[in-house]
Amino acid sequence: MNAFQNLHLNNCFSLQELPTSIGHLHALQNLHLNECFSLPQLPTSINQLTALEKLGLSGCFKLKEVPTSIIQLKVLGWFELKKLPTFISQLTILQKLNLLGFSKLKELPTFIGQLIALQELNLLKCFKLKELPTSIGQLMALQKLDLLGCSDLKDLPTSIVQLTTLQ
Repeated sequence: MNAFQNLHLNNCFSLQELPTSIGHLHALQNLHLNECFSLPQLPTSINQLTALEKLGLSGCFKLKEVPTSIIQLKVLGWFELKKLPTFISQLTILQKLNLLGFSKLKELPTFIGQLIALQELNLLKCFKLKELPTSIGQLMALQKLDLLGCSDLKDLPTSIVQLTTLQ
């Protein structure tokens, strides 16, 4: 069982709990829990997934936090959370942050600038997003910034000109 590299539990609408034994899947690289509407939390044993690179949580409406010791993620996707948890600032190797439909988000926290490895930031359909922090100019690795559908966004910070890798 330790050889699992990918686990897809997408669309398990009634899933309310992951077994603590998930922590024994030491080779797990990709864990997809998208559209697990009823999942309120992740077990703390998820901290034992040292090979984990991608975690998909889109549509996990009841999920309010992820254990703070998960710092080795390359992809993190959420849907409908109200604010970014501060532990995200610790994800220094995070390459892709997907906030698709984060419709209650009014602003990005300034710690977003600490995600120095971030290459892609997807803010698609963040309807209430009013502004981007000046610290976004610190994301020197950022190649893609998707703001499609951010209808309340008034203007961009001047620091955005520092993003020379932006495509």
